[in-house]
Amino acid sequence: MEEMQMDSEQMKERYSRQMLFPPIGEAGQRKLMNSSVLIVGMGALGTVLANHMVRAGVGHIRMVDRDYVEKSNLQRQMLYDEQDVINMYPKVIAAEKKLRSVNSMVNLEAIVADVTLGNIDALLKGMDLVLDGTDNFQTRFLLNDACYKAGIPFTYGGAVSSRGMSAIFVPGRTPCLRCFIQTGDSGGETCDTIGVIAPVVDIVASYQAVEAMKLLVGAEDHRRSSLVTFDIWFNRFYELKFGEPLPGCPCCQLKQYPALEWKEGEAAVSLCGRETVQIRGNAELDLPVWQERLKPIAREVTLNPFLLRVELPEGERLVMFPDGRVLVQGTEDIVRAKTLYARYIGH
Repeated sequence: MEEMQMDSEQMKERYSRQMLFPPIGEAGQRKLMNSSVLIVGMGALGTVLANHMVRAGVGHIRMVDRDYVEKSNLQRQMLYDEQDVINMYPKVIAAEKKLRSVNSMVNLEAIVADVTLGNIDALLKGMDLVLDGTDNFQTRFLLNDACYKAGIPFTYGGAVSSRGMSAIFVPGRTPCLRCFIQTGDSGGETCDTIGVIAPVVDIVASYQAVEAMKLLVGAEDHRRSSLVTFDIWFNRFYELKFGEPLPGCPCCQLKQYPALEWKEGEAAVSLCGRETVQIRGNAELDLPVWQERLKPIAREVTLNPFLLRVELPEGERLVMFPDGRVLVQGTEDIVRAKTLYARYIGH
């Protein structure tokens, strides 16, 4: 990335309190300003992460998310407000608008997309670090495997109910996520099934953010070499120290990277606990054309520059994106979602 230009006085004016912290200082601040990070997922964790990175002065922040702002997000996703819900803004667009007014010196890159095997390499290009703001292990394993293959550090975070987990994984220096979590089976416990309180989200993301800052300023000797788990409601805290990688780990030991292998049948996936199935189409969607096409048969059609929302006669809803993705909302049944997709979109 192109280096951010700012003289010492300008730096002190904005970042004086951070630079007064001896482990950062002016040298560390310049390293932050010349760093690039990728934040995947701009929900609860991602909004806190992005807020910290922008205010800390990280020079280039690439944000990626596939979803749009809904009213249920406002309880814990700190960058969004009721107007974003009314506008049906994609999360990264709403976040970018807020964050540009926080720090205009930071290069913000907002990408409305699902992170997949097809685009992960392009998303990682030029990045120094990946911050996990996702809500599912399918994407986390993809990030883990892609980061270890590319040699890019990866900060993991998860929050549900009043419980949180966090760790930073560094290729060649630490075990990977797969050494601790092999299956990613949540047992049905997601934010959409058992809830989540906002403070635990802030704590998890703050753990991630401070480890990111340590890595970006080069404070390797202070990097935490453990996975922490805690429950802030029932006052429990555990720390699992990193040991040797899991023998036979397919990622960091065998270099097989299973998440980077294409698997048939992944074009449609149920988003756990949300009564939503995401279908990736084979072609881009011209949203104004589809608005006119579906208007005569839909209950309601709403278009903005980023998405088209269609209330179907059957009761479900289609949310269509220009990149070809469609969310079928109101069902978790993949067969049902595919039927509606074929009925109204047909490709």
